[in-house]
Amino acid sequence: MEISTLATYHCLAFVWYFFIAYSITHIRTEERPSEVFLYGGQWKYLTVLNLVLQAIFYGVSFLADVLRLIKKLRCAKCVITSRDLLFSVLAFPVSTFVSISFWTLYIYNRELVYPKSLDGVIPLWLNHAMHTAVLPFAVLEILAMPHRYPAKKKGLILLGFVTFLYISWVLWIYSVTGEWVYPLFALFSPAGLAAFFTGSLAVIISFYNFGEFLNRMIWGQSKFCF
Repeated sequence: MEISTLATYHCLAFVWYFFIAYSITHIRTEERPSEVFLYGGQWKYLTVLNLVLQAIFYGVSFLADVLRLIKKLRCAKCVITSRDLLFSVLAFPVSTFVSISFWTLYIYNRELVYPKSLDGVIPLWLNHAMHTAVLPFAVLEILAMPHRYPAKKKGLILLGFVTFLYISWVLWIYSVTGEWVYPLFALFSPAGLAAFFTGSLAVIISFYNFGEFLNRMIWGQSKFCF
């Protein structure tokens, strides 16, 4: 893609994700079902955190495109490094995990992840924007341009660390409120929950590897060390 075309795409994607994140975080208090959006607000949900992550990624991508267009190559190099790290370690695997895990559990039993009471609060289009559109956006980004992946060990350490932070946040909320972020977690014993979290980490790592595989198959080997 031409840089100008990429800049237009990244700008539109940034505006889209900013709009979606704004929409979900500004649901009026009186409209919220009593069993959701309590302690931690929307910020306890991986879906909402992913929307913010995607907005940041596309904002950084747009900045990189603009710097390349105006020939600020020294600054662009640093921003491009940040862009590729964000995409490879977080933006692609997290958005893929959010979309696939949500719809898998939704089909099995929606009450475990998305109670029916939310239908009167979150319109259908917004649900699909949060849980469906994120996946094709991630795949389109790989098709649009190559991304340099970090050394495998460093990439997985960073991904594991961010996953650990989110799990710690979930456990902290439970310790304070006695309620799980997702009703699904209440079905597990402590050992079962540990196994579930471990399995989820394995799945998100597989999505990281899949993104790297797609990038390499389409664009060839493209790595950087830091």
